[in-house]
Amino acid sequence: MPRPLQFSAFVMNTTSHITHGAWRLPEARQTDFNALDLWVSLARELERGKFDFIFFADVVGLYGDHRSSWEKYVESGLQIPSNDPSVIASAIAHATSELGIAITSSVLQEHPFNFARKISTLDHASRGRIAWNIVTSLSPNAWRNFGYADITPHEERYAWADEYVDVVYKLWEGSWDDGALPQDRASGVHGDFSRIHKIHHEGARYRVEGPHLVAPSPQRTPLLFQAGSSPTGRRFAARNAEAQFIQSPSPADAKALVDDTRRLVAEAGRRAGDLRFFQGLSFVIGSTEAEARLRADELDEYIDDDAIIAHAAGGIGVDLGHYDLDTPIGDIESEGSRSHLLWLREAVPDREPTVRDLARLRTRNSRVVGTPEQIADRLDEWRAAGVDGINVMNYTIPGSYLEFIEHVTPVLRDRGLAQWEYAPGTTRRKITGADLLDEHHPAAAYRGAFS
Repeated sequence: MPRPLQFSAFVMNTTSHITHGAWRLPEARQTDFNALDLWVSLARELERGKFDFIFFADVVGLYGDHRSSWEKYVESGLQIPSNDPSVIASAIAHATSELGIAITSSVLQEHPFNFARKISTLDHASRGRIAWNIVTSLSPNAWRNFGYADITPHEERYAWADEYVDVVYKLWEGSWDDGALPQDRASGVHGDFSRIHKIHHEGARYRVEGPHLVAPSPQRTPLLFQAGSSPTGRRFAARNAEAQFIQSPSPADAKALVDDTRRLVAEAGRRAGDLRFFQGLSFVIGSTEAEARLRADELDEYIDDDAIIAHAAGGIGVDLGHYDLDTPIGDIESEGSRSHLLWLREAVPDREPTVRDLARLRTRNSRVVGTPEQIADRLDEWRAAGVDGINVMNYTIPGSYLEFIEHVTPVLRDRGLAQWEYAPGTTRRKITGADLLDEHHPAAAYRGAFS
């Protein structure tokens, strides 16, 4: 029998994350994003619904200008203001016992030594439920916020990421041997010096002596997510990630991407099934198809298409506010997120897509509208295409998730598409069957490598 899909709630500690304008709906509570209670109560509901993750997106800078200004972002609440999700992760960990907590953090924003320490602390606090979404930051403003003149070119960003993960792998996997913390009251030996090691990393960007200051957490290395769909990003994911967030326009496109990326995983020396794929989708649910479509039409009245274009343009790295809506996307090239352009070309395969298509497809193409039974039919198609999980995007918080849990999840469970209960153990064990990264992962090479 096929394995159930895994489910992640895709959120951001801000008012307007993806479906810009939806925060104006009367039932939307995402304007309360500063309130810790909002996130703790949502996490508890997700755990009640047996979601696998609460997945926090994050940014450390504004997207590129829209019509030569960043006014649109402020006016529409487009990811400004936004707060640091890692700060509230420990509260969520305390309020839940099974839910995975995925945090986005860029290689740009924090030195790898301090990041490794923070993540290990959170993994201890959550008893092994932390995941890391590895990103390289595509916003020039983010790079200037950290003292750089401009964004580092695409290929160099991934070379940076390669060294960054190398450092944290050494700290998480190699700095402490098993059994290095006996805490023996009788002998008075708290730590075994012979089993704790400095890593002496020296690379192009970092010099880290070590040792890691945190004893090994339940997972050592957190479960690893990655979202890049460019050729370089996919190769990085093939080497490092255990789960990849994708936004393919159809199950057929997803199958092609999944099959090819799994080929890259095998070429990287891992097993093809070591990388799992989470498709991003949103849902409009009705008791009848007509009701669902009416709700979708009502929702569209709140959608801010101009903000959608501004957001997408920020990912591409070009101010699309100055372009005519019928400008072909093929005329646009940048050092930003090339996966955005690839996704759009996949979504409009029969002609060259335009700026107008970008606005329409950004939210509508990833939306499933229908009854719970129709939604289950559609999700079964995604599973058959090789997708392992669904990253559920929201219109309202908490409403989008409460409706999904109340109406769709029971149908999915009856069809074997969603789990009834959590498997025991850490988040990695729930997803992969083991607490630690397996021997095929590059991080495993650092176990026992230092003396």
